[in-house]
Amino acid sequence: MKYALIGCGRISPNHIVAAQNNHLEIGALCDIVPAYMQDKVLKFELNAATPLYTDYKQMLKEIKPELVTIATESGNHADIALDCIEAGCHLIIEKPIALSLFDADRIIEKAKEKNVKVCACHQNRFNKSIQKIREAVEKNRFGRLLYGTAHVRWARDYEYYARAKWRGTWGQDGGALMNQCIHNIDLLRWMMGDEITEVVGMTDRLKHEYIEAEDLGIALIRFKNGSYGIIEGTTNIYPRNLEETLYLFGDKGTVKAGGESVNMIEEWIFSDSLDDPDEVKKKYHEKPPSVYGYGHTPLYSDVIEAIKKNRAPYIDAEAGKKALELVLAIYKSQKEGRTIKFPLDDFSTLDMKGEF
Repeated sequence: MKYALIGCGRISPNHIVAAQNNHLEIGALCDIVPAYMQDKVLKFELNAATPLYTDYKQMLKEIKPELVTIATESGNHADIALDCIEAGCHLIIEKPIALSLFDADRIIEKAKEKNVKVCACHQNRFNKSIQKIREAVEKNRFGRLLYGTAHVRWARDYEYYARAKWRGTWGQDGGALMNQCIHNIDLLRWMMGDEITEVVGMTDRLKHEYIEAEDLGIALIRFKNGSYGIIEGTTNIYPRNLEETLYLFGDKGTVKAGGESVNMIEEWIFSDSLDDPDEVKKKYHEKPPSVYGYGHTPLYSDVIEAIKKNRAPYIDAEAGKKALELVLAIYKSQKEGRTIKFPLDDFSTLDMKGEF
């Protein structure tokens, strides 16, 4: 299967490794900065003859890849995705799938029209710890889910934002909730039943005065099934990343996934006593080299199978829209100072211009 990568920045190594692990033919790389592509060719020992493009439209026309990953700045995801779909390419889109619900819907509808598979790259769903927890949810081991919480307590300094001027802007990124926290926000919504009735949130920019968007976000969620959710996300932790945790509380079970990127189970208590908590915690305990975890390779495997079997990817574009919708609802709540009912009408990060 011929594969191409658009965007060769910070996250691109994970995509290249996942493509190699799945034996994809890397047909081309594309980035507006040639040095980024050249660095990846050397670092990952790609074929020296691998075509390198600064114009993705030219690449699509000449290479005709079957599967494309979009890993550019977030504000460009939608336009590139629509062009790729029009060219008949299946897609993996880095989070977030877009920066507005309007654009997310355009991607979903265009993909249906062209019979193209689109995967939202929320790779933490493939963490071994998360898969184990999801299994417990699907088997109703928690009983009645009461509430869940998602915490991302990380650190991002001036150098992080200075290396890429699009970071922290409303036009191309958003803040801590949209960039750093959306993976855990996706997990919380997915685990708690997906359907939301209302959200109230507050966001602020407490210390990163050189960015437009928030460095702290806090929200309360009421789910349609009667359970509740709490979100806390920040890039203000001193002096380094502390944790990313996900808690689920039911009337028959309590679970905590923790570590730097929810790659380990730290609490596992169920009334059914079907498994030994210590054994579970030992077995589902990973320490990846970065917050990106090990999920990209299985995500790619799933997308490849989805293409071959003509089924939806495990994490489809609709899932990507749901994570985006929740972040945008928190933003809208902050902007308007009120509780936001679901489903959310169209909203965009651009609607937050000048908020702080």
